[in-house]
Amino acid sequence: MKTSAMQHFLKAALVGLAMAATLLPASVSAADAVSTGMPQNQSISSQALENSWKSVATQTITAGDVSFAYRELGKQNGGTPVVLLAHLAAVLDNWDPRIVDDIAAKHHVIAFDNRGIGASSGSPSNSMEQMADDAVTFIKAMGLKQVDLFGFSMGGMIAQEIVLKEPQLVRKMILAGTGPAGGPGISNVAGVANYDLLRATFTGQDPKQYLFFTRTPNGIEAGKAFIRRLQERSENRDKEIAIWAYVKQLQALNAWGQKHPADLSVIKQPVLVVNGDADRMVPTLNTHDLARRLPNSTVVIYPDAGHGGIFQFHAEFVPSALEFLAR
Repeated sequence: MKTSAMQHFLKAALVGLAMAATLLPASVSAADAVSTGMPQNQSISSQALENSWKSVATQTITAGDVSFAYRELGKQNGGTPVVLLAHLAAVLDNWDPRIVDDIAAKHHVIAFDNRGIGASSGSPSNSMEQMADDAVTFIKAMGLKQVDLFGFSMGGMIAQEIVLKEPQLVRKMILAGTGPAGGPGISNVAGVANYDLLRATFTGQDPKQYLFFTRTPNGIEAGKAFIRRLQERSENRDKEIAIWAYVKQLQALNAWGQKHPADLSVIKQPVLVVNGDADRMVPTLNTHDLARRLPNSTVVIYPDAGHGGIFQFHAEFVPSALEFLAR
């Protein structure tokens, strides 16, 4: 993407987010950048774990000069922890409760805000490589020797960087709604996101209704149900992402989209690659390309589904994910 085009997109991001914060109802997230309520970060020693995503406590752990906010469920299950890596502009409250709770029924699940995002301290990164380094810092600070990675969208790109940097740290990966470095359309995510943010603002809808779901009757209804699920946690919600942090993430996505593709044939870990058949944010052809590049991959494509196919088909996705993790 040319510099002038990137500047245009970043300017649109700032204007669009400001408009969304002003015009959208308080319960609606603007480009996944708004989560109502305030964070509640409590020390590990004083915090008892609860058993559902809508009520589990937010904890903090400090590594170096960063205090990472995180939530965990299913610790009693033991085994290899599943670490969740979130999408563009997401904070903890953007994870689908149905997916987190159902995976945590069988596995130890940990979700966190990366550096400078949500309730985590520090300055946010503007590259996938640095985001991966920060995620590794968090994982090691938690005392985890090996993990399964579940990355959605931008999180799937971070997961690829993690496994390339620290292959011994990763047992398996689930990569949803994502693609390889240099994949077609990835550098245009800013344009797609900001366009949908603005049209959602003017129609009074949540931007995720456009970004994650198709405009068919099935997609529209699935989007509404997903957005309702994101509001189930009514207390102690995460801090919303700052506009400047969102802009940093857009810069990272732009750079990832223009980066020379990595040699993914060196990744020997089993990988489950998932998407909808009509992804507008990270075009679905990237999913097929990613699966071809990974020597030990299984691909699942959901029909009449967009970027948020795993949310639309959560009832089908979770059993597939559990079966994959159990192999």
